[in-house]
Amino acid sequence: MKKSLAILTAFVPLLCAAQKPNFTITGKIGKLNAPARVYFDYSSDGVNHTDSADLKDGNFTFKGYVKGYAAVRMGLDHTGMGKEHTIYHGDVNYFYFKAGEHVKISSPDSIANAKFSGSKAYDEYMAYNAFIGGTIMDLTKGANAAFSKGTPEQQKDTAFFKEIDRDFREKLGRRAGKQIQFAKENPRSWYSIVALSEAAGMQMDVATIRPIYNAIDEKLRNTDMGRELAMRMDAVALTAAGVEAPLFTQNDINGSPISLKDFRGKTVLLEFWASWCSPCRAENPNLRAQYAKYKEKGFEILGVSLDENKTKWKQAIDADGLPWIHISDLKGWNNAVGRLYGVRAVPANFLIDANGKIIASNLRGEALNAKLEELFGSN
Repeated sequence: MKKSLAILTAFVPLLCAAQKPNFTITGKIGKLNAPARVYFDYSSDGVNHTDSADLKDGNFTFKGYVKGYAAVRMGLDHTGMGKEHTIYHGDVNYFYFKAGEHVKISSPDSIANAKFSGSKAYDEYMAYNAFIGGTIMDLTKGANAAFSKGTPEQQKDTAFFKEIDRDFREKLGRRAGKQIQFAKENPRSWYSIVALSEAAGMQMDVATIRPIYNAIDEKLRNTDMGRELAMRMDAVALTAAGVEAPLFTQNDINGSPISLKDFRGKTVLLEFWASWCSPCRAENPNLRAQYAKYKEKGFEILGVSLDENKTKWKQAIDADGLPWIHISDLKGWNNAVGRLYGVRAVPANFLIDANGKIIASNLRGEALNAKLEELFGSN
C-alpha cells in the first residue's frame, strides 16, 4: 500500500508540471480602460476554454495551457455591451496559435485590425489564408460591402441581391478548391487538416476527401481535428438513408441518461440545434406544430443541443415551449452525438423510422411537413 502511494505521489509533480501555462497572449489596444473588456475563447485538442479580461490603459494578458494548436475567437467589447453582442456584432478576430508561443497583439483601436507578433502559427495561418483566398469572414465582409455600395433602389432589387449572393458562392467554391489543393500540397502542415475539414463541408465527397486525408502526416491525423474529420467521413455511410441509425446514450436536462434505442417503435426526428442558433430557433414553431399534430400517431422529437451553457440551453427550451426530450453533454461542437452523426452545422436533423432506420436527413419547413404527412397522413 505504501509503495502504491509512493508511486502515485511521484506522479503528482509531473502532472502539475504538465499543466503549467505554456503560452501567453499580451495585448495593447490604444488606451482603453474598463468597461472595455476582451473575451478570449479557444479550443485545443477537443477541449474548449473561455476567459476574459478588463483592459487597463489598453493592456491585457492571458495565460494558459494548450496541447498543440489552438483555434481562437477573440472579441473586444469597447463599451460594456456584453459578450454575446461583442461576438456577433462587435470587434472580433479569429486566429490560431500553438503551445510554447508568446503572442503579442497591438492596435491603436481594434482587435479586428490588430498586428500579431511572436507566433509562427499565426504567420502560417496568414500565409494559408492568402493562398486560399481569405477567411469566410473576409468573403462575408466583401459581400456586405458590395451590398452597401448599391443604391437604395438596388438594395430593394432581388436581382441585385442574387448577383451578390452568386458572386459570394462562386468565391466560396473557388476557396474550397484551393483548400483541397493546399491539403494535397502540404501534407505536413497543420492547416492541411484545417483546410480539408472545412472544404469537406456537410455533404462531403468521401471518395475525393479520404485519399487526401490518408496522405496527411499521421501525427496530424491523430489530433482531435484529424480524428473528428475521420468520424465525419465514416458518418456519411453510417447516416445514409436506409441504414440503421447509430445508437447512443446521452443525459437529458435533468441528468438522466436517454438512449436512442428507447424510441424504437416510434418515428423520431433527431434534431441538432443550439440556443444561440437563430435559424434553429426560427424553425422551432414549426417543429412544435408538427409534434402536436403527429405525437398521438407515434411521432417523437429528440433534441440534441450543441450548447455549452446549461442555463441558456434550458432558457431556450422554456422560451420556445419545446415539450419533447432534450439531451446534451454541453461540449458544444464536440458533442459526442454530433460527432457520431458528422454534424458540423445547425440546424441539422435525421428522420428515423420505427425500426431505427434513417428515412431522410436535413428536412426543414415544408419539406419536413410533407414527409410527415406522407408517413402519417393528414389529420
